[in-house]
Amino acid sequence: MIKVEFLGPIGKEPVEIDAKTLAEVAAALKRDPELEKWLETAAVAVNDTMVDSLEVTLKDGDRVSLLPPVCGG
Repeated sequence: MIKVEFLGPIGKEPVEIDAKTLAEVAAALKRDPELEKWLETAAVAVNDTMVDSLEVTLKDGDRVSLLPPVCGG
């Protein structure tokens, strides 16, 4: 199972998903209407390493984090 964390203002509790790639995680998360807007803009990290491809292979125990855009000053 893959643990998915939602950071910052996304405001959802972590979930566990059975997935082999980030594409599979994205497909599962798209079923939640509350997450749709975040999926388009959030950065993604796997085990604290930023990634930019949905083709990343995952293994049991990996942690995927969705990091929404932030602004500061």
